[in-house]
Amino acid sequence: MSRSMFCVLLNALWSTFAVTGFAQSSGDAPAGVVMVDQSAVVPIVIAHRGASGYLPEHTTESATMAHALGADYIEQDCVVTRDGIPIVMHDMILDDLTNVASVFPERKRDDGHWHVMDFTLAELRQLNLTERRTESRAWKAAGTRFPLEQGSFRINTLAEHLQLIQGLNASRKRTAGVYVEVKEPARHRAAGLDATVAILDVLKQYGYQTADAPIFLQCFDEAEVKRIRNELRCPLPLIYLTAQMPSDEKITECAGFCDGLGVLQTLVVSGKSASGEPELTGLVAKAHKSGLQVHVWTFRTDALPGFVESSEQWIEWLALEGGVDGIFADQPDFVLNWRNSRLASEKPPGQFRLLKDREN
Repeated sequence: MSRSMFCVLLNALWSTFAVTGFAQSSGDAPAGVVMVDQSAVVPIVIAHRGASGYLPEHTTESATMAHALGADYIEQDCVVTRDGIPIVMHDMILDDLTNVASVFPERKRDDGHWHVMDFTLAELRQLNLTERRTESRAWKAAGTRFPLEQGSFRINTLAEHLQLIQGLNASRKRTAGVYVEVKEPARHRAAGLDATVAILDVLKQYGYQTADAPIFLQCFDEAEVKRIRNELRCPLPLIYLTAQMPSDEKITECAGFCDGLGVLQTLVVSGKSASGEPELTGLVAKAHKSGLQVHVWTFRTDALPGFVESSEQWIEWLALEGGVDGIFADQPDFVLNWRNSRLASEKPPGQFRLLKDREN
């Protein structure tokens, strides 16, 4: 089937569903999972490390709250334990998020840190997760986050998060996709661990193995994204993450090995003009011209760019002026409420960027 025919058929299919409606479960999708009509829901809202603006990041509690708030996708950053099991955690070290220093004081490396890859899953289960301790975080002064060292939260595996989300998809009769990141694959390989293969194996076990599965797979390592697509022959929607402005040539190149770019918000809207208008970089238009989606990170109501007057203004600039396809948010409900309000009055400009027609 040609890509043009594929897109026509997809548009015809999607047009039969209401804005908040869902398609029937695909035969290739996990049991209980249905696909959201994203052609009408722009931008998609990605719960950044779960509802991390309200609960400690990447806990099952945070993921559960993100699902209850209505996020389209829930993010899972993944690192691998010493015994080869993918866990959901953003950092490669344990210091800032756990009580590892008191539980395993003797396991500190010469660099002064405790590394995830030095511990088995059974050992990591002994730790308690907390809100981030680092004082330099932009939102710290706002005092809006979950209290430090409070509560009982544990490290969970990727498999456990997938079980949770699929269970909630079934019981709540709504879709939340997953948005999985392979963290620092080169560092894992240096320790004798293939994080990508381990993660893909778990995803396959839970039915995430086709181009139409409710998932995005992301990575900052360009070589690894190419490996995932070309060597590992992975058909999942791929997002190449970058904190640098890609050149026109790089955007064209990216269109050959991934489905979208995940970028800093300020790579789309870089500032405010003297007249108070958003200064657009043109990145989204260039990416769309090459058939790439653009998802931005990270929207935080308690840590806005200095040139922005309000959270509402920032969303308007990113989504309506900037035309982004997706927004990572610590407070996903804020973006969802804005989107629902806009959709109730008028459909935002632009359309969901269709994924590339790939062989499964």
